[in-house]
Amino acid sequence: MKDVLVIGGGVAGLVAARECAHLGLSVVVLETADEPGGAVAGHEVAGLRLDAGAESFAVRGNTVASFIADLGLTAEIIEPNPAGAWLHLPPHRPGGAPMSVPLPKAGVLGIPGSPLAEDVRRAIGWSGALRAYADRLMPVLKIGREQSLGELVGKRMGTKVLERLVNPVAGGVYATAAADLEVDVVAPGLNRALTTAGSLSGAVTALRTAAPAGSAVRGLNGGMHRLVAALVTDLDTYDVEIRTSTAATGLTPVDTEETGADGTATTTRTWAVRLAPTADADAAADAEPGTLEARQVILAVPAAAALALLAPLGAEFAALAALDWPEPAAVELATLVLDAPVLDAHPRGTGALVAEGTPGVTAKAITHVTAKWAWVAALTPPGRHIVRLSYGRAGAPVPTLGLSDAQLQQLAVQDAAAILGVDLADSQVAGFARTLWADGLSPATIGAPERIRRVREVVETTPGLDVTGGWLSGTGLASVIPDALAAGIRVRRAVLDL
Repeated sequence: MKDVLVIGGGVAGLVAARECAHLGLSVVVLETADEPGGAVAGHEVAGLRLDAGAESFAVRGNTVASFIADLGLTAEIIEPNPAGAWLHLPPHRPGGAPMSVPLPKAGVLGIPGSPLAEDVRRAIGWSGALRAYADRLMPVLKIGREQSLGELVGKRMGTKVLERLVNPVAGGVYATAAADLEVDVVAPGLNRALTTAGSLSGAVTALRTAAPAGSAVRGLNGGMHRLVAALVTDLDTYDVEIRTSTAATGLTPVDTEETGADGTATTTRTWAVRLAPTADADAAADAEPGTLEARQVILAVPAAAALALLAPLGAEFAALAALDWPEPAAVELATLVLDAPVLDAHPRGTGALVAEGTPGVTAKAITHVTAKWAWVAALTPPGRHIVRLSYGRAGAPVPTLGLSDAQLQQLAVQDAAAILGVDLADSQVAGFARTLWADGLSPATIGAPERIRRVREVVETTPGLDVTGGWLSGTGLASVIPDALAAGIRVRRAVLDL
């Protein structure tokens, strides 16, 4: 009998497990992959240890930096190259060539604070800029409070701002079109600032002014996967067992009645969790079928897996699975290590976001990793560059799923050349890797806050059960870590009856 069983070995599960283990509770973590880390894992490409998923964290609230400090990694926090990203866009006029321009600086999620600024005009043209400026002449009450970010931007600033600025940013950050994002989730305070300032651009300026100076993100020297390594080392110190290549296939509550010396009957609930090895468990000695018992269970897996485990627990849980959940967003990443001295000039800053419908490009974004992070550049010889391309847009199949590794590599080289504006060839590839993230469910979509509230309410009424993860807390470590800490605190209090 364990005190706590954590199902899911991503950052949320590891953080929650650590919070419990530090008070002396016995903890086991189950992870379906062959190593923990989830979306913050690392991988080897051309002899380099690189991030396979998240490469940075948001600085808001200082929550991630504080947690990193607790792991002794404060000295390793670094800032990215301030050069910033670009946009790769369709031509202004039919028949023209695609264009690349720097992402306008003074904006929020691509919404410009100064519609007539030169960097905005370069992206959306004079006609788009004048339409966006009309926002300042439009009474707030004419539009009112909007739930959809896309509808708000389209009504107040027009389609060019939406399609050429906001949608590329929304797709890059949330893997979702702006029309499906809830304003109050992705841009807290924007609706209120709109009412106060009288225009959307004024509201953006107000939010930007109130934001702290400096970069909005940070990274770790050596990669964000070092956070996972530090967590695993810390958990090992506290004798936390991490079982990789092991899936939880079912949860069963076990209620035991006991009668005390005074004749009072009490009921104690524990959980029986059915286990099964996953397909990659051949070399994993700890991947054994069977059942594990625990006093408390924390679900820290993606939405589909969590809802599937919860649904058999009763009608209320089955109703949760039947809610109007959107299809999970899927994204495939292609990492290229290139011998390309032409990229020494960093032609597109730290990378570029690609607007939907841009001819000649399948990728939705590219990160010039060597240009963005000094630690990566320090590991590579002159002329060698690492770029990472992202494929897959909301509401459409990932276009690379049917491609072989050789075909995806060739497509990635072609897309990188088109976006970066240089000549590249397959012969320049020194390393290649592909990573599929197929189970992302953004908690920022329309209706998500209400769905999440219902999940938390039902789980809170179930003794011995808790749930955490990005599909509930929000996108990024700045949301995931505080939520996982809170789950760990609730569970340890329940075990220790504090």
